[in-house]
Amino acid sequence: MFAFAHGNKSFVRPARAKYLAAVAASSRGSGERTVRRSRKIMHELSIMQGALNVALEQARKAGAIRVHEIRLRIGALSGVVPDALEFAFEALAAGTLAEHARLTIEHVPARFWCAKCSREFQSDDMFSECPGCHTPSGELRAGREMEVASLEID
Repeated sequence: MFAFAHGNKSFVRPARAKYLAAVAASSRGSGERTVRRSRKIMHELSIMQGALNVALEQARKAGAIRVHEIRLRIGALSGVVPDALEFAFEALAAGTLAEHARLTIEHVPARFWCAKCSREFQSDDMFSECPGCHTPSGELRAGREMEVASLEID
């Protein structure tokens, strides 16, 4: 949770306040583009918060006193912007076991299967056709991942 209220006062953790100020600054302007950008930043914030929660829970279970690195696997068709995740990580990790940790993002390309050619191929588009036979592929084999791949801890 970003903030809580008590009476007429509201309180925001400093790291999250920094993040919210940056979101507000990036949202200045008008029009649909600004609204989409603001929603996208908040989307990545919630994704990063979930990934950080998973990483910290696993680190605690392992008896860690510090997280040195969190490695994420992000698919090309996941709808996630890696730069926004990195920005969110800096703000959210403050005050946690991962405060000075390195965030490494492995980009997973979209890979499809062509049943006609019996081959796998890469594409940047969800509506892909096989480069060999030009048959549309409906079988996505990789590219939608959003996962914590590994942790480096003490």
